[in-house]
Amino acid sequence: MADLGPNTIVITGASSGIGKAAARLFVDKGWNVVATMRNPAAEKDLRESARLKLVALDVQDPEGPKAAVAEAIKAFGRIDVWLNNAGYGAFGPVEAGTPEQIRRQFDVNVFGLIACVQAVAPHFRANKAGVLINVSSIGGIMTVPAFSVYNATKFAVEGLSEGLWYELGSFGIRVKVIEPGAIKTEFGGRSADVWDLSRVPEYAPFMDKVNASRARYTRNSSSPELVAEVIYKAATDPSDRMRYPAGPDARQFIPLRRLLGARRMMRMIKQRFQL
Repeated sequence: MADLGPNTIVITGASSGIGKAAARLFVDKGWNVVATMRNPAAEKDLRESARLKLVALDVQDPEGPKAAVAEAIKAFGRIDVWLNNAGYGAFGPVEAGTPEQIRRQFDVNVFGLIACVQAVAPHFRANKAGVLINVSSIGGIMTVPAFSVYNATKFAVEGLSEGLWYELGSFGIRVKVIEPGAIKTEFGGRSADVWDLSRVPEYAPFMDKVNASRARYTRNSSSPELVAEVIYKAATDPSDRMRYPAGPDARQFIPLRRLLGARRMMRMIKQRFQL
C-alpha cells in the first residue's frame, strides 16, 4: 500500500468477538479504524478517538454499506482494507428452520457481504488498490452436523471469494479469506440462532449427540485475538495468497479434508459425533 499516512480499515460486525478484537489490534498497530455495528450507541468498550470511528451498519439494509463507505471516506479520506466479518450461525436441522430463519442466514452471511463488496469495490478500483477480506470458516471447507444452512452460506463465501480474486485482482485489489476454526466468541451465544425442535421432535436424539460432541470440540477454542492477528497478517501480506486458516483446528482439519477428500472426511466426522 502507498505511504499516504495511516492505512484505514473498515470492519463490519465490530461490536463483539473477532470484529472487536480486530478493531483493537489495528488501532494498536497505528491504523485508522472504522468499526461498524448495528447499534453504535450501545457500544461500551470501543471508544471513538482520532483514529477510531464508530459507524452504524446493518448489512441487511440495502443502503447501509454505501453509507458506511461514505462515512469512512469522509472521516479518513480513503479505505485501504475492508473486512467483511459480520455474520452469525444458525444451528439446527434444516427441517427445523423456518423460511424466515433460513433466509436471514443467507441475507446476513452472503447477501449482506455481497452488498458490502459492491459498495466498496468502486472506491478500490478508482484507487487501483485495496484489500478485501472475507471471514469464512472451517465450515466453509467441511460440514459439521446441525450447521447445514450455516455451512451452505460459508461454502458460498468461499466460492464468491475465489471469483472475486479473479475479478478484483485485475484492478490491483487483493482478496483474502480468513478461515477460523472453533473460536471463543458469542457465536454460540447471542450471535447464534438455535432452531426450535418442537416442529420436528424426531431430531432430538440426533441433536443430543451433536451437542455432546460439540461441547468436547469447542472446549479448547482459540481466542478472537488469535483470529485478529491472522486478519492483520492477511491485510498486510502483499502476495496473491487468498486463504488463511486461523486456529490449530483449522490448520489441522482443512488440509486433512483436502487430503482425505469429502467421503472419507464425512465418515470420520460421523464417527466422531457418534451418529
